[in-house]
Amino acid sequence: MKIMDIFGALKKDMDFIEQQLYRSIDGDDGILSETSLHLLKAGGKRLRPVFVLLGGKFGNYDLQQLQYIAVPLELIHSASLVHDDVIDDAETRRGKPTVKSKWDNRIAMYTGDYIYAKALMQVTQLGNPYIHRTLAKAMVQMSIGEMEQIRDFFNTEQSVRDYLLRIRRKTALLIAISCQLGAMAAEAPDKVNLLLYRYGYNVGMAFQIRDDLLDLFGTEKVIGKPPGSDMRQGNITLPVLYALQEPELREPLLREIRGIQAGDGSGDVSRAIEMIRTSPGIRRAEELADRFIRKALDALSELPDNKSRAHLQEIAHFVNKRSY
Repeated sequence: MKIMDIFGALKKDMDFIEQQLYRSIDGDDGILSETSLHLLKAGGKRLRPVFVLLGGKFGNYDLQQLQYIAVPLELIHSASLVHDDVIDDAETRRGKPTVKSKWDNRIAMYTGDYIYAKALMQVTQLGNPYIHRTLAKAMVQMSIGEMEQIRDFFNTEQSVRDYLLRIRRKTALLIAISCQLGAMAAEAPDKVNLLLYRYGYNVGMAFQIRDDLLDLFGTEKVIGKPPGSDMRQGNITLPVLYALQEPELREPLLREIRGIQAGDGSGDVSRAIEMIRTSPGIRRAEELADRFIRKALDALSELPDNKSRAHLQEIAHFVNKRSY
């Protein structure tokens, strides 16, 4: 089974979710609808809605109900990207102009706020207050994660634990609740909901580590942004932290990072990337991603053996080996 087979199996339902995504941001204000649509049309893997639908397959599957989880989760993710692009001063995302580059920072920030509000409006269609609280808590944690990332820009003294807590908040939590809430809305047993949360959390952690590795190894055509963007912005990721733990690399790599931060030409992103690429930090980051995927697969092994479980297994393998 390949990842595209999974999307093919869900195509009809995912087409419906895509239509509802566009419909959800339409109508209130011409500019905000236009900027939001620009972001959604830039594409994306739509993994969070896929996780919602697959989670729903473990209970009483009802697409009309699941849309009110799948759509807001994708909207929350999209809103966070708009805000990220302002903070990072990013000109492109997925190979297309960001909202902040096509319009400006103020419009981008209001676009993110607008999309967040639309997400909350969608989820109120469900009467389960636990789902409302879970989404709200996730948004709070994501905001904390964003602030932690800003606080730690160019902080080469941060620990691996600091990094892991940050990506838990920024990435893993939203993927975890995508799996969990899809099952919960379908009235799956509590044990299933918990196992799907555990699966999603570990897949989310691996997803972000792989994303950080792609920033060092990918091409602009493939990843939709210039390689080394994280380092230019001051985001010290796991492979960098591991490379800094190598005695022979630490001082030369620190010099490059300090020079990049100073912006006076004394630091070179390409030189820094080359140091990291040839360091044991890459292998160590890959090994940690592997460990998270194994934990995700362990959680799946306790779930009923059905097509959805097989799809989730394949997605876990895709996340761990993805090149885009």
